Amino acid sequence: MTEQPTAPPGAGGLDPQALEAVIAAPGSRFRHDYLEVRGLRVVFDGFVAVDGVDLTVTQGDLRFLIGPNGAGKTTIVDAITGLAPATGSVQFGRVDLLGTPSHRVVRAGVGRTFQTASVFDELTVLQNLDIAAGAGRGPLTLLRRRHVVPPEVEAALETVGLAHVRDLPAGVLAHGQKQWLEIGMLLVQDARLLLLDEPVAGMSQAEREETGLLLQRIGEQRTVVVVEHDMEFLRAFAASVTVLHQGRVLSEGTVAQVQADPRVVEVYLGSGAHGRGRAARAGGPSTEVE
Repeated sequence: MTEQPTAPPGAGGLDPQALEAVIAAPGSRFRHDYLEVRGLRVVFDGFVAVDGVDLTVTQGDLRFLIGPNGAGKTTIVDAITGLAPATGSVQFGRVDLLGTPSHRVVRAGVGRTFQTASVFDELTVLQNLDIAAGAGRGPLTLLRRRHVVPPEVEAALETVGLAHVRDLPAGVLAHGQKQWLEIGMLLVQDARLLLLDEPVAGMSQAEREETGLLLQRIGEQRTVVVVEHDMEFLRAFAASVTVLHQGRVLSEGTVAQVQADPRVVEVYLGSGAHGRGRAARAGGPSTEVE
C-alpha cells in the first residue's frame, strides 16, 4: 500500500500581496453589505439556545463573538446560515436570510467555516478550490488534472500559502493549513460575509498571527464575524467584540470596553475561571475563556 505524502505543517505562509488579486473589487460592490440580526431566537426541544439576540456588523468591522461554552455563539451562526430553525430577522446586503435554504444563503454571498475544517479530504487542494470557485465544470471533470487553472484559484493558492501543496490530497494537510484552505474556498466563491468558527484553533503562534493579519485585510472590504475562545488572538486583532451569555448579548464594544465590563468579569469568574478572568482584565497571559 502506497503511503500518502504528508504536507509539511510549517511550509508555506500566507501572502498578503497575493490577497489583493483575490479580493480586489470596486468598493461600491460592498457598500450596502452589513449583517443585521434582530430578535433572533432559537429553541431546541423547549431549551432556549438563543434568546432575542440583536447584532449589527458592518463592512470594516472585524467582529468577534465570545462567551462561555453554551452561550449560543455557534448556534447564531447556524441560524444565519440556515442550519438551525430560528425566529426573528436576519438580513445581509438587504437580503432576508432567515428560513432560507443553506444553498441559497451561499448564493446571497454568505460563507462559513466550522470548528472542524469541512474540506474534501480525498480531493487535492487545487480541486477543493476549483469546486468552491464554481468554475462551471462537471463532477467528472473536476476529478481530472487541470491544465489551465483559473486566475482566482491560482491567486487563492498563493494567498493562503498552499501553492506548494496544490496537488496533495486535502486530507494530509495540517490542521492550520485546512483552515487556510477553507478561507481560500470562501474567497474564491466570492463570499461577502464570512462567518468563521474558531479559525485559529490548533495553530502555532506564527500561524495565528498570519491568520489575524489576513482576516484584518479581508475585513477592510468584506463583513467578517469570528467565533473565538483565544483571548490573546482577540486582543490582537478584534475591531469589536460581542459577549454572549445564556443565549443573550451580555456586552458589546471594543476589546478594552468588554474586558472592563463588570458583567463580563462576573460571568467568567462565576464559571470557575478565576485565574483566567483576572489575567484577562489585567491583559495578562490568559489565552482562553471557557
